[in-house]
Amino acid sequence: MRLPVAITAAIALAACSAASEAEETTSNGSDGTLFVANKRGASLSRIDLASGEETHRAETCENPHELTVSPDETMVMVACYSGTSVQVYATADLAPVSEIELGENARVHAAIWLDDGRVVAGGEGRGSLFVVEGAGSDEPSVTEIGGGGPGAHLVVVDDAGQYAWGTIIPEGAVVRYDLASGEETGRVEVGAAIEAIALSPDGVDLWVSSNEDNIAYLLDPETLETRTQVPTGAVPIRLAMHPSGDWLVSSNFGGGDLSVIDTETNEVVRTIPVSGGEESVQVTLVFSEDGERLYAAETATDTIAEVDFATGEVLRRIATGLGGDGLAVIN
Repeated sequence: MRLPVAITAAIALAACSAASEAEETTSNGSDGTLFVANKRGASLSRIDLASGEETHRAETCENPHELTVSPDETMVMVACYSGTSVQVYATADLAPVSEIELGENARVHAAIWLDDGRVVAGGEGRGSLFVVEGAGSDEPSVTEIGGGGPGAHLVVVDDAGQYAWGTIIPEGAVVRYDLASGEETGRVEVGAAIEAIALSPDGVDLWVSSNEDNIAYLLDPETLETRTQVPTGAVPIRLAMHPSGDWLVSSNFGGGDLSVIDTETNEVVRTIPVSGGEESVQVTLVFSEDGERLYAAETATDTIAEVDFATGEVLRRIATGLGGDGLAVIN
């Protein structure tokens, strides 16, 4: 995430008041485990959602960002945005499992752990895409696709593990990769500062959004042609697809709210207030596995807002480490 200059000055002040403003962390019927990458704290938190309490914390690389969980939910991977690697930890106790070096200036912001065990990671600093096999083993193997120029900031992969898509913020572009051939097969400029990306469960609809135009774009995942445009709230910095595929939700950095898009009509059907303004630096957004809860990272206040998706009510705020950003949830 690239913060507007005016926002960075507010982070310290917002963090100071977080403890007094945080709500009670009782479960509200929630269960499972939440993992949070604390980018200012260079750490990873494990939080029990029934109690809202942090059970474990591990030191990580500097500036950890997006998280992804292994198919068997025994491992969680941290993308090292200011470094050259990705790191793997055990979900049970955050014990270190492995660290995989990807090369000079890799700067991985996001990675996706596929059902077949491979990991696809965007090499933003190298202008490439990495495919890692055996991420949790003693001898992982790494294949690099492409290279040169700015690379993918956020990535998605289809369920079959055949194609990957990434967003190129400086170019306002979306790039498509064929993982079988190891080739880039398309790159199209869509809008200004394209960052967020989401893929429908059936792989038919590819969504991206513009931080400057405040628009979510529905693309054809094969041709990358724009099918429709949907206005969102201010600075839709992340997109989260409901597990059913019926709704797409944008995390609006500029307004501290969420725009809920009905994917049948491609219209915003409601707006959910969460942080209430840009001072909280609301960024990453993930659904619980059953789709009943949304978790929104309030990076400046070191809290995670838990939202009841059906009612739009903010149920509680969960304290985390410094600069909580990347999120992952398991049952």
